[in-house]
Amino acid sequence: MAVRKLGQILVDLGTINDDQLEMLIEEQSQSRGLIGRIAVNMGLINDEELIQALAEQFGIKSVDMEGNVPPADARAAVSDSMAQLYRVVPLQLNKGILTLATCDPQNLAMQDELRRFLGHEIRLVVATEAQILKAIDKYFNDDTDSIEKIIDDLQDDEDLKVATSKLGGDGPINLSDVTELANSAPVKKLLNMVLLLSIKDHASDIHFEPFEDEFRIRIKADGVLKEMPPPPRHLAFAITTRIKVMANLNISERRLPQDGRIELTVGGHPVDLRVSVLPTMFGESIVCRVLDRSVVSLDLDNVGMEPDLMAQFREVIDRPNGIILVTGPTGSGKTTTLYSALSELNTIEDKLITTEDPVEYDIDGIIQIPIDHDIDVTFAKALRAILRQDPDKILVGEIRDIETAEIAIQASLTGHTVFSTLHTNDAPSTVTRMKDMGVPTFLITATVEAILAQRLVRRICPECREEIEATEDMLSELKLSKEEVAGKKFYRGAGCNSCGNSGYKGRVGLFELLIMDDELRTMIIENRTTDELRNRAKEKGMRLLRDSGIAFMHDGTTSAEEVIRETVLDA
Repeated sequence: MAVRKLGQILVDLGTINDDQLEMLIEEQSQSRGLIGRIAVNMGLINDEELIQALAEQFGIKSVDMEGNVPPADARAAVSDSMAQLYRVVPLQLNKGILTLATCDPQNLAMQDELRRFLGHEIRLVVATEAQILKAIDKYFNDDTDSIEKIIDDLQDDEDLKVATSKLGGDGPINLSDVTELANSAPVKKLLNMVLLLSIKDHASDIHFEPFEDEFRIRIKADGVLKEMPPPPRHLAFAITTRIKVMANLNISERRLPQDGRIELTVGGHPVDLRVSVLPTMFGESIVCRVLDRSVVSLDLDNVGMEPDLMAQFREVIDRPNGIILVTGPTGSGKTTTLYSALSELNTIEDKLITTEDPVEYDIDGIIQIPIDHDIDVTFAKALRAILRQDPDKILVGEIRDIETAEIAIQASLTGHTVFSTLHTNDAPSTVTRMKDMGVPTFLITATVEAILAQRLVRRICPECREEIEATEDMLSELKLSKEEVAGKKFYRGAGCNSCGNSGYKGRVGLFELLIMDDELRTMIIENRTTDELRNRAKEKGMRLLRDSGIAFMHDGTTSAEEVIRETVLDA
């Protein structure tokens, strides 16, 4: 029987009228969200009215979770990770039928996966999102259900061993057998657990690495890789194939690099994974870049700049034309800084257009163009087209070649503000990098308004921070004398449960802002060295990355090891 549309049910219940339904359908066509959640966000209905309509739509009961305690047998049937991942609360286990409360009954894939994972027939009831989350936080907030248990179960799965042994070689493969293996419950359960733990740790990347005798999974959180318990080696092919299936990649091609994207919901919020597959000697290595929109605050006030530096940066980005560059290595927060700047500039009076490889975060009110090298949509070609769209401010994801640089310069000379990124060690060396690309010196001085270099260093965990004595080696690597640090303090994180015994929790930015003036432009035209530019900018008040790091080191925000690791090349 066909399921009635939720919008029409809301009209039939008298919750909204036909005009409001048309407005919801129009909004849904643009945002591609669920119409019920859109109606709640627009204030047309409340959560209780939404679950009433969902219950009517799917022919299930609605429940009030207040005072509804999961019984012991039902509670034991659902692990904490499963409850958190799928946002379900068990209410009853009777004659092999498990009753689960959910706020997302339209997710049919969730029902099928839970049926296979839990080994019970599933019956759903619906409750408000707020009540579900409150119950999960109260009854299913224990991390003892670990990935080790899942891996132990997989290690003993003889059927899985036999299936993977038939498919893991280099010869021709049966695609139906591969797909069946990739969709098997044990493989999906392991991968779901890895994704859940990675998201909870705010990981930026997940690495799946095949070696001759092991298959390693590592996640990068706070800029540092840490290893997860390794799954059995024979599961490497199954896991990598499962990821390729999710990313809509060619599972029969194992000799060429591939790139894809996975859109999924983890813990109730959207997460995008950029997937890169690389063939190696012992199988395919996969790296997933995690783009979790729920943990990224695109607010310039949250970037972490000091007030005086923030005031200078705000003055620069408000200029009517010119090029503003943000530099630093991969993972230094350049994109977040630029997105935050654009979000602040995103007003009804200005048209903002970006071209990115790929588009990482969707921002309302900004036209965003993805680069696609397969059909020859490059930064340069996209930028030419953008200039015919009457933009006021433009973001070019990265200036990689002289062609892109020349068009960005033309854009700035014709009255546009252009934001972009480069990979350089610090702000002054960016000028040399542009010269090396072939940009004429007079065009650099005519267009570049400011260069912001940045790094991210790990914060010392406040729960286990302790004061330490600076060693000779530490001072030597920091190029500091005992006299310079007299009376100043050094800290480290001893390690505790709160930070996973790493001693660090979260990250903080180091910034170096070079604002062009007539004297610096003259020095660039005279081909002065990078050191001369750096020294003159420092005399004019520019704070070096190293200096920012040392200030954070002495006030207990970060450690000497972090400052040395991130700024040693800039000293």
